[in-house]
Amino acid sequence: MTDFVYAPPDAAPVILYEDHELVFVDKPAGLLSVPGKGPDLADCMIARLRVGFPEILLVHRLDLDTSGVMVFARTPHAQRHLGLQFEKRQTRKTYIARVAGQVAQRSGQVDLPLGVDWPNRPRQMVCHETGRPALTDWALIRHEEGTSRLRLMPKTGRSHQLRVHMQVIGHPILGDPLYASGTARDYPRMMLHAKELRLRHPDGGRGLTISAKVAF
Repeated sequence: MTDFVYAPPDAAPVILYEDHELVFVDKPAGLLSVPGKGPDLADCMIARLRVGFPEILLVHRLDLDTSGVMVFARTPHAQRHLGLQFEKRQTRKTYIARVAGQVAQRSGQVDLPLGVDWPNRPRQMVCHETGRPALTDWALIRHEEGTSRLRLMPKTGRSHQLRVHMQVIGHPILGDPLYASGTARDYPRMMLHAKELRLRHPDGGRGLTISAKVAF
C-alpha cells in the first residue's frame, strides 16, 4: 500500500434517486466515500454531493475500490432513521462480484467472525477469539473464463466483510489490492459492485429499492 496514489475518477456524481429526505448515488470505484487524512484525500463522494446538496449527511460507506449504490440523508431525521435500519440489519444489500476460480456449489453461506489485522491495517482477518460476527450469503450467477460471477448478500456490515469471506473460501475478488494475489490481482479495478439497496423510506416507511448497473 506504500505505492498507493489516490487518483479518483473526475466524473460528476450519478444520482439514482432523490427526494426531500434521501439521495441515492452510484459511487464509482476509486472514489472515497468520505475524506481521508490529509488534503490529498479530501476529494470524496460526500464532498462532491455537497456542491448540489449542501445539507447532505452520511449514512454508510463503501470501500474506496467498491462501486455501486450509496444512500445519503438530507435531514437529521432521515439520517437517524436510516442509521437505525442499518444498525438493526433491516436493510437488504445485494452485491455482484467476480471472483477467482470456478465456484463448485450453486450457493452457500460464510459465517466467520472478523476483526482488525492490527500489524497489517487496514486489512481485516477471521478471528474466533475477538472478532465480531459476520455472515454472508452467496449465489453463483455463472462461470466466466475460469472465474465466477457471484451474487453476495451480506447479513452483517463488517469492514471488508465480503472481501475477506471470499478470500477465506478460496475465491478472492478479482482486482482486490488487499486480499487477492497473483493473476487474480491483475485487473484494472476491484470487481465488486453494490448492485441493489432496499430500505424503508424515513417519511412513512414505504419500501424503496434502488439499483445501479454493473460496469464489469
